[in-house]
Amino acid sequence: MRRLCFWGVLSVRFLLAQAASEPVVLTIDVENYVAYRGDVLDPAKVATNPNSTTGIVAAFLESVQVGDIVAVNGKPAKGLYQTGGIIMPFRANPTAGQPIADLNSGGRFNCTWEILGADGAYIGTLLDGGAANGHAVMGGIGAFAGVAGVHVADTLVAQRSASSAEDPSKRRVNGATGKLRATFYLYPAVRPTVQMTANGPAIAHLDYAPVTTANPARPGETLILAATGLGPVKPGIQPAGVVPFSGSPYQEVNSPVGLIFNGKEVPVTNKIGWPGQKDLYWISVPVPSDASAGTATLQLVAAWIPGPAVTIPVVAR
Repeated sequence: MRRLCFWGVLSVRFLLAQAASEPVVLTIDVENYVAYRGDVLDPAKVATNPNSTTGIVAAFLESVQVGDIVAVNGKPAKGLYQTGGIIMPFRANPTAGQPIADLNSGGRFNCTWEILGADGAYIGTLLDGGAANGHAVMGGIGAFAGVAGVHVADTLVAQRSASSAEDPSKRRVNGATGKLRATFYLYPAVRPTVQMTANGPAIAHLDYAPVTTANPARPGETLILAATGLGPVKPGIQPAGVVPFSGSPYQEVNSPVGLIFNGKEVPVTNKIGWPGQKDLYWISVPVPSDASAGTATLQLVAAWIPGPAVTIPVVAR
């Protein structure tokens, strides 16, 4: 990190086209999923019963659904899923006690998905709301600032309906067998992007010489990438573009960042905010030792969001 101001050509920066019409698919798995029904009117009795209970489902009752996020796109994660809403069993042909409508629906709900990495580090939050036919993603914070989209949730194992008299600290032990898988179709405001210079992708060797046809990448070496769209850094976790990144100690990107090299994921070894910049990042990544000679395709992924691909030349060992 001794020379953080190489590539004078970085002053000439161009973003690659970001196929914004193609959604990013995010699948979130939830366990220990319980729905607490607002069926207790006496505040002194709310959340006091340590035993498993059964809640009453009726129109106009508030409902709070809670579960633990355990995976994102099949990879271990942590976090909290919670929903608040009003139970309204709208029916086109209602029975007594059911509100009439032109369609069958269950009410209005607002959801929050607070996502942590497997190590417990905060990544970002998705906010959505809607009815039974799907929810609109209304935005997010952290790695998901500015995101839009939709989500449809499929219950794998039905959640238990508990009374609001039940102590929620016992959620994971009082028969919390409910499981949920939610599929999101997201349209990010920005995507992780390797910057372009007048000479090609802003990718260099460790001596800061740009990777070019005359000076190609080599299997086993570490490359330096200049990128945008990787989101907040820590500490602080402020949205990108708000304040310049600090110098040593460097601020690390808060989200998980990876690189797809010729179709295979390669872990990055450094992911920091470029000191003095507001949305430019330094990424260090090794070239796979078995990389074939020719043209390699690279694609950054941050917080499970893939960016546009770039290519570099690779020479044989």
